[in-house]
Amino acid sequence: MPVSKVLLVDDEPHIRRIGELSLKGVGKWKVVLASSGHEALDAAARESPDVILLDVMMPGMDGQETLGELRAREVTAAIPIIFMTAKVQKHEVDRYRELGAAGVIPKPFDPMSLPGQILDILASYASTRA
Repeated sequence: MPVSKVLLVDDEPHIRRIGELSLKGVGKWKVVLASSGHEALDAAARESPDVILLDVMMPGMDGQETLGELRAREVTAAIPIIFMTAKVQKHEVDRYRELGAAGVIPKPFDPMSLPGQILDILASYASTRA
């Protein structure tokens, strides 16, 4: 699945900045940033990204609630969502996939390999949905 635009959702400014530099510099993708679940809902509907990178732990609307809202809205229901989290034990990752996430990228992530991880997850996700 080709990627040209990524929505990165994280409440931590430094994670957004590092992710943006990685996705633009290494991935050569357009990057849209959001700092909360509520911002993500608006940005996803407005920007139609190819994929959403979504932090699990955020104040207010967390990543799991945000995923649920994105899936419930027709305009964003089909966008692949990849969680980014430090919580990557097998049962946690299994739970995220049950919720509809395409995959999980562990935090802290390697900025040089982040775009490749995204492409690998999307390729795997597309093959399971074909």
